[in-house]
Amino acid sequence: MSHFAEIPETTVLLLPGWLNSGAQHWQCLWAQKHGAVLIDQHDWVTPRRGDWVAAFETQLLDLHTRTRRSEKSAPRFAVAAHSLGCHLLAAWLAHSAHADWINAALLVAPPDLNRDDLPPAVARWAPAIETPFPRALQARSRVVGSDNDPFSSELATRALAMRWGVEATLKPNAGHLNADSGLGDWPEGWQQLQQLIDRERVKYGH
Repeated sequence: MSHFAEIPETTVLLLPGWLNSGAQHWQCLWAQKHGAVLIDQHDWVTPRRGDWVAAFETQLLDLHTRTRRSEKSAPRFAVAAHSLGCHLLAAWLAHSAHADWINAALLVAPPDLNRDDLPPAVARWAPAIETPFPRALQARSRVVGSDNDPFSSELATRALAMRWGVEATLKPNAGHLNADSGLGDWPEGWQQLQQLIDRERVKYGH
């Protein structure tokens, strides 16, 4: 018999980065294989942070309305963000009244916005929002980077994770952790996200 109370069902949301995620990207494969929900943006080519934050908020509210079991049910969402999508989540958490709806976050390959060699569309998001994540979410979040990411150094990735207040892990020779990295549907990443979601059991345990 389980020693834990029933945990509300969690919907996994996918936040792509600049130019969106292609058909062979692990995010698109997660949507197909696991039923995760891809968050859409009106403009993937010249992203504006405020527009992306507003679009995420709007879609989140719509998803809550469509998926909640009752008027009193608490919304539970987990986020798997890639690249600029990580900075989107950080900006949204810093300003949204619904930050407590997110119960886990996997932040993959966030670019270092302080670099001078970033594509202009990405560099325009500087400076990065470095507000610490909500305390409860910090324990259920992880930054996953690579030691040879062309958009961030290992040092910058760890420093950003520290400012957000979350743990960081670095994969060897994984590039930008996208389709070009040969991850396929990246079962390791999906498992890591599930482990972060499972940490919610501490809250519901008895």
